Amino acid sequence: MQVQTLAGRARQVCPQCNWILYRNPIPVVAALVERGDEILLLKRRNEPLRGFWAPPTGYVEWDESAAQAAARETLEETGFEIQVDALDSVHSRANVGILFIVYRAHLVGGRAQLSDEVEEITFCAPRHFPPQPPTHADAPLDKFFLETLASLDYSSSQRKS
Repeated sequence: MQVQTLAGRARQVCPQCNWILYRNPIPVVAALVERGDEILLLKRRNEPLRGFWAPPTGYVEWDESAAQAAARETLEETGFEIQVDALDSVHSRANVGILFIVYRAHLVGGRAQLSDEVEEITFCAPRHFPPQPPTHADAPLDKFFLETLASLDYSSSQRKS
């Protein structure tokens, strides 16, 4: 690979085939799953954010939409089936590599079932969220996720239809 300036940006290009390496952010989804005035939270078992409370979150796969990914990740991580209601917000930051897409959703079925990624599952009112542990990683991705999670409006009155 060699570096060339294309469209005003330095990009890596293969000198044999002229293939351009674009460094695009990876889409990650989260589901703010409402049950009455409570939100579904899980305590993460793995990095990033091991030990932190967060909504169900995961990567969008090639063969699904972002909303489908939010429903799949919720089912995989918690055992709950959801209906995605609306896009809530989109978050990004330069040099983190993640495009964080947040959806509002509500519970339609299933039962709590821990996955190997989850230590604990709870529903709680936003004003009674479990305390977060002290930050244990100084990685830009962890900081971005923590700041984004803290900035979300978890109140059910914000549900968009």
